[in-house]
Amino acid sequence: MTIKTVLAVLGVDHWADDLSNAVKFCEGHDAHLTALVMSMGAVPAIATYQAISTAWLDEQQREIEHLGEEAAAVKAELRNADLSSDVQEIYTEFAWVDDDIAERSLYADLVLVEAQAARNEPLRKRVIDGALFQSPTPILINPAKRSMTTSPKSVLLAWDSSNEAARAARQSLDFLKASDTVHVTLIDPVSSATANGEEPGADIAAYLARHGINVEVDRVPSGGRRVDEALRQHALDVAADLIVMGAYNHPRLQQRLFGGVTQSMLKDSTVPMFLSR
Repeated sequence: MTIKTVLAVLGVDHWADDLSNAVKFCEGHDAHLTALVMSMGAVPAIATYQAISTAWLDEQQREIEHLGEEAAAVKAELRNADLSSDVQEIYTEFAWVDDDIAERSLYADLVLVEAQAARNEPLRKRVIDGALFQSPTPILINPAKRSMTTSPKSVLLAWDSSNEAARAARQSLDFLKASDTVHVTLIDPVSSATANGEEPGADIAAYLARHGINVEVDRVPSGGRRVDEALRQHALDVAADLIVMGAYNHPRLQQRLFGGVTQSMLKDSTVPMFLSR
């Protein structure tokens, strides 16, 4: 996948660092930047209808005006950058955020969520719901304050022979090709003709090698740890600059009720993550 359009999601109140890192990222890929400044509408307090119709509407108007001011500030910053860009602003109800994200994700190669937006948990969750579940566009979440490098030296590809993992590998080929080493990482792999094959990880390693990628297959025992814990530790062991993984390869309701590897990785990982579903 060639990255030529990046949709960077910015929270309305904290965006300066995210914008700076998004600009650097797009410059590195010679990509167009769409800066999406988002404000989620305040939920009305429990009160009488009359109180809601006045105080709540006044608050909504203040939020809309604040969004306009911040979007104008983002535009001013981008005018100083030697970069193809545009700025979009969305004021939306909380329940509709994922739909708005999904609609705009259709016209981007990548949705970028930098550290300030990533720390905004309600916004991060809605972005993931919109981009991953309602669009074909992958997400790059960077929880670090520094800009995501365009040429990561070490990449951990979490592999479980799922469709989601295969799609993540294909969509992240630009990053994988630019890296020094891709660590195809399997946690407690089981040899199976219907899943990992007789030699777990060998097939995906051969596929990536044909793209000129230097691959190492790491079969990691969990040692009783959760899969996400084993992945995070191995990412530290190989000094990974990027984790690539398929997201939510179990039913969505099950993930919401019981958690899962994706949710745990998103919550606790300090390494940038490329997610595809």
